[in-house]
Amino acid sequence: MINIRVVKALLLLSIFFIPFSTQAKVLPKSLFDKALQESKDGDFVQAEKDWSFYLNDNPEDVAALSNRGNIRLALGDPQGAMEDQTMAIQISPEDLDPYLNRGIAEEALQLWEDASNDYKYVLKKNPKDVSALYNLGNVMGSMDNWIEAKRLFSQAASSNNSIAMARSSEALAIYQLGDLELAEKKIRILIRKYPLFADARAALSALLWCKGFTGEAESNWAAAAGLDIRYRERDWLLNIRRWPPKPTNDLIAFLALEDR
Repeated sequence: MINIRVVKALLLLSIFFIPFSTQAKVLPKSLFDKALQESKDGDFVQAEKDWSFYLNDNPEDVAALSNRGNIRLALGDPQGAMEDQTMAIQISPEDLDPYLNRGIAEEALQLWEDASNDYKYVLKKNPKDVSALYNLGNVMGSMDNWIEAKRLFSQAASSNNSIAMARSSEALAIYQLGDLELAEKKIRILIRKYPLFADARAALSALLWCKGFTGEAESNWAAAAGLDIRYRERDWLLNIRRWPPKPTNDLIAFLALEDR
């Protein structure tokens, strides 16, 4: 069964009356913009309807196909999302975004090899694509290859366009591989730069508890819990946030003692 929350983690119109004489000129562009704005606003049900309406008259619009695929994924239809992204690829095979988006849909279905192939294709064309590096790292983690996941996260974290989550995932992969000192160093650097980053605070809580520093673990957890309570949930940590098993088990064990 598809976990709808997972599908929603792996992502981000009422029709105005137009006189018939001008509708053919105005409607396609205005409808595209309307569907795009609804997608950005999170009005996914209406956006899917309007992307479909637009595509009836513009079936080879790659951007519209890929956008509808993303919306279908957000609505819990990864199969439909894959079909849209595949159609976009067939029409415009040089466009890399549909490969990335199809990979995310494939991840939702746990088609790890297929997702890996799509991300690797993107990286073949653009070796510095941060999204492909990060997503492929998550796939490698899901396949329990944490050495390769760590390498990919490190590449994503070292990019000029790096995101904080890539740096946190790199530290967590290092934690999983047993180098607690290096993992702690990277997490503390991240917290100094982003003191309100819940992921790093929760990771440091787990790591400190593992090392026996319960008091400091509790203070970091107080900060993490105030920022994002989802870090209490094992399923969310493993399947949505995609933490490695070792840090996840340590954090859950720490919270079990704290709740006594």
